[in-house]
Amino acid sequence: MTTARDLARRSQAAAGAGDRAAWLALFADDALVEDPVGPSPLSPDGTGHRGAEAIARFYDTVIGQVEGLRFEIERSYLCGDEVADVGAIHLALPGGHSRQVHGVFTYRSDGAGRIAALRAFWEFDDPATREEKPSEPPGMG
Repeated sequence: MTTARDLARRSQAAAGAGDRAAWLALFADDALVEDPVGPSPLSPDGTGHRGAEAIARFYDTVIGQVEGLRFEIERSYLCGDEVADVGAIHLALPGGHSRQVHGVFTYRSDGAGRIAALRAFWEFDDPATREEKPSEPPGMG
C-alpha cells in the first residue's frame, strides 16, 4: 500500500528533479494544492489550485520557475491517510538568489495511490522565509 509519506517523498523528489510530468502524475484528478494555505500572491482568494489544469498552472508558474529545489524534512508524522512534514524547502532562484521556506507540508492520499491534497503552511512575511542575494566575489564589495 502506498502511504501518504511515500507520495510526499515522490512529490518532493519529482519537484526537486524538475520532473513536471512525474510530479503532476502523482495527483488525483480533483486534487487540491494550497501552497501556501490561505490568501497569498500565489492564490489571492485563498482557495488554492484544484484539478489537473490548475495544478499544472501552479507547477508552471511556481515550481517551474526555480532553478533548483531541495526539501529538508526535520520531522514527519504519518497519521492514517495523511502525513505532515516539518522542515524547509531550499530554492535556487534565477540570478543566483536563493530562498528558504520553513513550514509544515501536509499530503493526503486518496486511498488509490495518488495525492488528494497538498497543503503547505508557511508565511510570506516570516523572517525565516528569506531571500538571499548572491555573494559578491572577493574584492568586489
